[in-house]
Amino acid sequence: MEIDVGDIRPVSLAFTADELVVTLADGRRIATPLAWYPRLRNASAATRGKFELMPMGIHWPDLGEDLGIAGMLRGRPSA
Repeated sequence: MEIDVGDIRPVSLAFTADELVVTLADGRRIATPLAWYPRLRNASAATRGKFELMPMGIHWPDLGEDLGIAGMLRGRPSA
């Protein structure tokens, strides 16, 4: 399935107690279980807060964690 990259650019993210919630450029919000991302789940709030929004995903330099929006849309947990 082809996905328009412009539509899936992340513009913001937030954490709830159980989920990672990402807002996309087209207004969609993706909520995925935090349990899917053990490095994020186990990190402090300060470390989680240090992220970089990329054209097709999110990067946490202090954790070595990279999440792709396409994978989140497909329901893929972190490897």
